[in-house]
Amino acid sequence: MSSARLRNRYFDALSTTPGLMWMGQNTNHIPTHPAVTAAMIRSVEAGEFNAYAPPLGFEALRAAIVDDLGTPGAEALVTEGGVSALAMVCRAYCKPGTTFVTTDPTWKWPCMFARQAGAEVIEIPIYDAACNYRLTAEALKANVDERTAIIYLVDPNNPLGIRYTQDEIEAFAAIARDCGALLVHDCTYRDFADGHYPALHASPEGAVVSLSFSKWLGLAGLRIGALVACPEILDKCAERATSVLGASVIAQRAAQAGLSVKPEWMAEVRRIDRGNKAKIKAAAEAIPGFALPVTPSHGNFLVLETIGVGIKPEALVEAARRQDMMIRQGTYHTERFGDRFVKVSTSVPEGWVDIFCERLPALVDTARTLNDVGAQF
Repeated sequence: MSSARLRNRYFDALSTTPGLMWMGQNTNHIPTHPAVTAAMIRSVEAGEFNAYAPPLGFEALRAAIVDDLGTPGAEALVTEGGVSALAMVCRAYCKPGTTFVTTDPTWKWPCMFARQAGAEVIEIPIYDAACNYRLTAEALKANVDERTAIIYLVDPNNPLGIRYTQDEIEAFAAIARDCGALLVHDCTYRDFADGHYPALHASPEGAVVSLSFSKWLGLAGLRIGALVACPEILDKCAERATSVLGASVIAQRAAQAGLSVKPEWMAEVRRIDRGNKAKIKAAAEAIPGFALPVTPSHGNFLVLETIGVGIKPEALVEAARRQDMMIRQGTYHTERFGDRFVKVSTSVPEGWVDIFCERLPALVDTARTLNDVGAQF
């Protein structure tokens, strides 16, 4: 059976598990804000889904996205999820003979898109306490040259949860300018971070920001995201768009409603998220061998190192699955470091985390007995 079919069956089995606790994809499962639900219902009742949306997105939503990011002079292009936004950038800028420079760990799919376009992917290892689990300007400078088309930075990093400072972003932007590369700042998790600094502030004409409504607003299944850049970069990306008939009308109405209530919504989401992280940290540290390399995490997730416990990440993922919990094995993010850790999402109902923490010792015991675990994705 093909890998695509295996992957589909894997996630179909998860999706059809009644009451599954989704704690591995960084999706937000905190009950939706009433204003967002109402906006979707109004859109459905008005039959808006019978027509296509504007190809770049509703103008009101485009303006709201730019305003929320705080980047006047830039424009937003609404996409079918953040992954579509990044695929568009890779198609526009990558070609044979170019390089796509990122970190390891990073988010895997843009690397795939870059390779599909013919670019060489360079992954700079950062899973190391010696570099404080983050990319340095020195390491980046050593891995770029005139061939570099894109420098791709996930900030906060998924899965590590580190957040770059303004000084670091400005240094990366300067390196990108010097080598003629586009700095792609994947800000999917920016709303869970303190002091996040979008690269467009440092390089208005040399950077692009990608955004998602899956994580902070909980719209993963509706597929809506955005690119934000200066008009010239946005036009170049739009020329390579495949979603020429616009993103989901219902998703856009939900996104616009979400932005209108974002301060109150995120205050509650982050309160729950912080509490969940504290509970998981305490539960993991109560078991000898567990380690949390990055705390606090600026994303809505935590990395739990399993090496010291003497269990494989895949075994712990399978043990959790048998208890109707989905967590993620490290190899989803990185082949080089994936045997070290699992990732647990924290923007979830507090009751899910209570169950996970209560069962964690038993999950570890079960994982010790599992030697033959099926494919995971």
